Amino acid sequence: MSGHSKWATIKHKKGALDAKRGKIFTRLIKEISIAAKNGGGDPDTNPRLRGAILAAKSENMPQDNIKRAIQRGTGELPGAVYEEFTLEGYGPGGAAVLLDINTDNRNRTVSEIRHCFGKNGGNMATAGSVAYLFHKKGDILIAKTAAKEDDLMNIVLEHGGEDLNDDGENWEILTDTSAYETVLEAVKKAGIEPVSASVAMIPQTYVKLEGSAANTMIRLMEALEDQDDVQNVHSNFDIDQKTLEEVAG
Repeated sequence: MSGHSKWATIKHKKGALDAKRGKIFTRLIKEISIAAKNGGGDPDTNPRLRGAILAAKSENMPQDNIKRAIQRGTGELPGAVYEEFTLEGYGPGGAAVLLDINTDNRNRTVSEIRHCFGKNGGNMATAGSVAYLFHKKGDILIAKTAAKEDDLMNIVLEHGGEDLNDDGENWEILTDTSAYETVLEAVKKAGIEPVSASVAMIPQTYVKLEGSAANTMIRLMEALEDQDDVQNVHSNFDIDQKTLEEVAG
C-alpha cells in the first residue's frame, strides 16, 4: 500500500471522527475563488472550478457560500486576493514534500512554512528540488468492501482510466487529469462511494521511513496541513500502516 494512499485513508478516518469543518470550508473557498479568478465563473467551461464546487458540495457547503466564493474570484464581490504557488522541502530521511499554497500574503506564509519545517525535523528547499519526483494524476481510492476488482477494471477500461492498483484495504484508480471527472462519475453512477477522490501529485518513487524518522515525518505532515494557507501536502514517504495509525490516530 503506497504511502500517499495510506495517509489519505488515515486522514479520511480522522476526518470522520473529528472534522475541522471551518478549516475545510476555508480551503475550499480559497480554491473556488482562485479557480474562478483564473478560469472564469462558469463551471461548465472551467474544469477546475467544476471540481472545486463538487468538492465543496461533498462537504455539504451551503450553495450561498459557493456562490459568494465564485463572485469574489471573478471580482463581482470584494474580498481578499489570493495568490497560488508551490513550496518544496524535505522531511526526515530525505522524504520529499511538495506544498500547494493559497495565500493573500506570500512573505508571511513562506516564513510560517519555513518555521514549521524547522520545528518538525524538516527543511525548506529551492524551487525544483523535489517537484520532478511527482506527477499530477486523478487519484480515486475505493474500499475493497465497496466494490469488486472486475467491476472497477471495467470502469477503468471503458472510461479512460490508466491503472487499477491493489493498495491493501483499498483499490486505487489512477487517471490522467483529463479523464478524472469521467472516471469518478462512472464510479459514482455504479453506486460506489470513494474513500477519497482528488487530482493529486503522485510520487514516482517512495522513501521508506521507520522508527523516530517515521514519527517525526507524521508530525511534520500534520503541522503543515494545519497551516491555514496550505491547500494540499504531497510527500513520497512510505510508513508502516500500524505506525501511521498509532501516531496519527
